[in-house]
Amino acid sequence: MDLKTCYEELGGDYENVLGRLSREQLVEKFMLKFLNDKSYSQLVETMEAHDVEEAFRAAHTLKGVCQNLSFSKLNGSSVQVTEALRAGDYDAAVQLMPQLTDDYQTVVRAIESYKASKEV
Repeated sequence: MDLKTCYEELGGDYENVLGRLSREQLVEKFMLKFLNDKSYSQLVETMEAHDVEEAFRAAHTLKGVCQNLSFSKLNGSSVQVTEALRAGDYDAAVQLMPQLTDDYQTVVRAIESYKASKEV
């Protein structure tokens, strides 16, 4: 799998991220680092604890990472959760979490598939 195909699978904007980072090697480097990013797990943990303030921070961090990497679909769902939490609307954020989780899992699967294709 090539990097552009990976971005198509994860619902991202390859041309945008390539324009921002200039080199495919940098895109790959930072995309692979996403697998170790803790903002999603922190979001889930703080949502389960009903800690709106910390959940907002985690969602906001995830949103920023997604914007920088042009993970468009995951960025969209993380923006929605971030804004619900910014408004203090925990219930709305809870309702939006399944979509964010689906989008997150799609990104992780695509990156893991890309990574596995490079290891062969």
